[in-house]
Amino acid sequence: MSARRAPHKRAAFEPLAPAVTGAPDMHRPAATVAGAVLVFLRAAAGMLWALGVAFELPPWLQAVAAASGDASDGSSPLTLADFDTTPAVFLGVLGIVALVQVVFGSFVLAGGNVARVVVMVISTLSIIGSFIGWWEFGQDITVRTTLLTLSLDILVLLALSSRDAAAYARRPRRRRRARRRDGARTPSSRRAVGAPSDSAG
Repeated sequence: MSARRAPHKRAAFEPLAPAVTGAPDMHRPAATVAGAVLVFLRAAAGMLWALGVAFELPPWLQAVAAASGDASDGSSPLTLADFDTTPAVFLGVLGIVALVQVVFGSFVLAGGNVARVVVMVISTLSIIGSFIGWWEFGQDITVRTTLLTLSLDILVLLALSSRDAAAYARRPRRRRRARRRDGARTPSSRRAVGAPSDSAG
């Protein structure tokens, strides 16, 4: 009597997939576009929250600004008095942060791998910070506090960590000289290398 073979069990983990590199002429994937747009929205949400703190906005806009901010208590929105600074300094610092986000979003849209990695690291740190605030300090994650920014950070991380976005960012870049060499040469360039011109009889 032959011994029964134990059924094959599936491993509890999946092996890491090899890094995918796109072709030089790869079209920009939807994940890269979505990630860049989310970075732009993250910058806009931060500036809207800063304006809500610095100025008295209309009620409907104040509600949107409160949903974009990082207030620790949803019932009492933050004001400039909580930061002990002037509107110019406060808006200047937040404006620089938003500008940096826009620049990185532009690089992500252009397919920069370094910018993609930096944005993912920043989003990860922001998510960890929200978790620590909830776990250690009891800060609620609601619509009036960090829910909007936290949601944008998670969506950015999901979009830019996709295989399509990674392949597009890692694709080899063709140098300008190579593109010019592969393209059609002008009559002056042909004469420079000693090639006969088209008008030669």
